[in-house]
Amino acid sequence: MKKYTDSGKKDTRSGFGDGLTELGKKNKDVVALCADLTGSLKMDDFKKNHPERFFQVGIAEANMIGMAAGMTIGGKIPFTGTFANFSTGRVYDQIRQSVAYSGKNVKICASHAGLTLGEDGATHQILEDIGLMKMLPGMTVINTCDYNQTKAATIAIADYEGPVYLRFGRPKVANFTPEDQNFQIGKAVQLQEGTDVTIIATGHLVWEALQAAETLNEKGIKADVINIHTIKPLDDDAILKSVKKTGCVVTAEEHNFLGGLGESVARLLSTQHPAPQEFIATQDTFGESGTPEQLMEKYGLNASAIVNAVNRVIARK
Repeated sequence: MKKYTDSGKKDTRSGFGDGLTELGKKNKDVVALCADLTGSLKMDDFKKNHPERFFQVGIAEANMIGMAAGMTIGGKIPFTGTFANFSTGRVYDQIRQSVAYSGKNVKICASHAGLTLGEDGATHQILEDIGLMKMLPGMTVINTCDYNQTKAATIAIADYEGPVYLRFGRPKVANFTPEDQNFQIGKAVQLQEGTDVTIIATGHLVWEALQAAETLNEKGIKADVINIHTIKPLDDDAILKSVKKTGCVVTAEEHNFLGGLGESVARLLSTQHPAPQEFIATQDTFGESGTPEQLMEKYGLNASAIVNAVNRVIARK
């Protein structure tokens, strides 16, 4: 069994900030817009080094999306930055009409997603954003798992023509993917090989899936662990290949089970290869205030919950 090591906990939003800084140095068409959260989005270095390409729009997220859409007409590659709740729910009409429908090359970068926003509570903990964004025609949806992957994804989406939603988080989490990884949009990453169950995870739940796989291995259960960083377009081939081998699947995400990764996997399997599936996700509920660890435990979004789900789904084979 392959072992993964945490090289030191780092927040994924810093991966975005460092990726944006690198982009600023090598691509003069990259511009950045922020809605009064420069520090929280780690966009300070880009602002310092490229003040002529940084636009602080204030608490006016809808205006920010409209401005970004307009900038693409002149050949710019705009990266917008604010919390995930404000990046999607607050500005959905502008994204739909000005970005998605128009096919504009806007990169919507959303931090503080999910329950791990923590103490700010339910009003800021968006758990439906993946669903909102994946339903928009032509929108690519990416949800990264650690600092290294977030930095790599930030750099990669600048070369991709079309609207992108890049989702990442607030807390410091395990940093375990390769620093020099080749981030490929739409391509799943196989982390562990197994024959008994497929675990498909995204975002912060990828590390939890790996921890669950270690526990399961000790009990003689071999898990295929797949990191789905791109939820749309989904890597159908990788998922089908794994589930055909194992015969059952657990999906894991920091999002509502309605509209998230699990639902996309269920749609695929229902039409191509029906198999038992268990969902690790929030259950049609809002969040609440608490530490990330407390919330992930209460809402069943951790390694122990994945282990329990694996036992349930194997019993259904």
